[in-house]
Amino acid sequence: MVTPAHSPAEPPDRLTDPRDLLTGYLDHYRDALLRKLDGLSDEGLRTAPLPSGWTPLQLLKHLTYVEIRWLRWGFAGEDVAHPWGDRGPGERSREEPWYVGEDESAEELTAAFLETCERSRRIVAGASLGEFARPGPRFEDPDRPPSLIWILFHVLQEYARHLGHLDAARELIDGKVGE
Repeated sequence: MVTPAHSPAEPPDRLTDPRDLLTGYLDHYRDALLRKLDGLSDEGLRTAPLPSGWTPLQLLKHLTYVEIRWLRWGFAGEDVAHPWGDRGPGERSREEPWYVGEDESAEELTAAFLETCERSRRIVAGASLGEFARPGPRFEDPDRPPSLIWILFHVLQEYARHLGHLDAARELIDGKVGE
């Protein structure tokens, strides 16, 4: 059985300010992620229905670290002890699969996601869209760091792509389909 889900409205279609548009869509996608996870049991959150093997809970943790890597570690140049923490304990490479420990609960990971989103909002609010990322280890070429507007657009596409993946996973787990 397929159960449709209804999403909240996108940001207004009359927006002309790029900051409002980018941050509005980012918050829309953040909300969509939590909505798409809502109602899944712990078993469902830890089920990997697609051949790639990731679980919805791993996706939540991954998107938390996407924001950490791009906005805190990358743009703001903050010292982040484990920027690839979604890859598991120790120093793991970017190529390793997402990881959620058995001792990590959905509540803890959701709280970390919400806290990270709030920190990201403060970073974005305190900078101009044309500002470039601080020098640091996040980017391969320290002489060509990306602009905040580019980073926000990249993070948006990452959310959009992964939310499409989550739609397919959720339908396979319990029949609920997204927008």
